[in-house]
Amino acid sequence: MLSGLEVFTTVVVGVMVGVEFSVAFFVNPILDGLPGDNGLRGRTHGARLLGAVMPFWYIGSLVLVAVWAVAGRHHHGAGLVVTAAALLILSVIMSVLLLVPINNRVKTWTADGLPADWKQQLNRWDRFHYVRVAVIIAAFALLVGALG
Repeated sequence: MLSGLEVFTTVVVGVMVGVEFSVAFFVNPILDGLPGDNGLRGRTHGARLLGAVMPFWYIGSLVLVAVWAVAGRHHHGAGLVVTAAALLILSVIMSVLLLVPINNRVKTWTADGLPADWKQQLNRWDRFHYVRVAVIIAAFALLVGALG
């Protein structure tokens, strides 16, 4: 039972990391390279779509890791799982305090009603997102290490 939970949790967190990595290093740079306001339109749509899905994915991942930490507290790698949980908590805190406020503004933007500093806000979101991606990659790596 525990090994199934471990594998399922690692896959869920790993796919989440893949999505966030893809957004940071492929999707947003592609959107930013589109002509006119197409990239901005893609970013606002992405903010709405991923803004609706990712909170459940982050919290769900954290819950799975917490269950793993409790169920496997006497097993090999328990410290790695607890550390991964702490990193996922950090990623949720970062999201709520740093990224969500910007995301909430971005998802309401239209080409006709942009704030003067819209590019700076997107750049700020990107910088915070790069740090969050590094944090969740570290959490994922710890979970993979705990499998061994």
